[in-house]
Amino acid sequence: MTDSSPSAARPTDPPAPAPTDAAAPAAQAGPMPPSPAPPVSEELRDHFAPLLRGTLMERCGIELLTLDAGGGTASMPVAGNTQPAGLLHGGATIALAETIASFAAQLRAREVHGEGAQAVGTSVSALHHRSARRGTVVATCTARHLGRQVASYLVDVHDEDGTLMSTVTVSTQLLPPR
Repeated sequence: MTDSSPSAARPTDPPAPAPTDAAAPAAQAGPMPPSPAPPVSEELRDHFAPLLRGTLMERCGIELLTLDAGGGTASMPVAGNTQPAGLLHGGATIALAETIASFAAQLRAREVHGEGAQAVGTSVSALHHRSARRGTVVATCTARHLGRQVASYLVDVHDEDGTLMSTVTVSTQLLPPR
């Protein structure tokens, strides 16, 4: 798997996120209750904008909506992300899910290892239940394990009507600064 972390080509670290009450303990096993992540700040959007130009995230039209180390939400239009049959492409759905999980993992890496820490994807598994032909899909990412070396997430992708489209698991390795 390739490094899908948002920091792969980042020359500088983004502004540190504000601490939240949803901060996880050093290691957490089993399902964690979802906690609403804060909206992505304009400061963070402005920081990421030049770094995301020309990336798959930009090509797919993926937009971060909310984000913290415990998860978040991201949206993507169906238009431009379809297979020849006119259905939302499963690979685009996986890219959406891995994007939001990678951003959350990056924040988790910085929580436990400090500025300059990285998160890299190690495993992605998807189950597609249905597909979409139009509109926007939203990925909701929830942490399942937040450790010092590994963070794993469950991502549910829904259409505009709230119908579950796909369930994706994403595991990441958290790397201290080099």
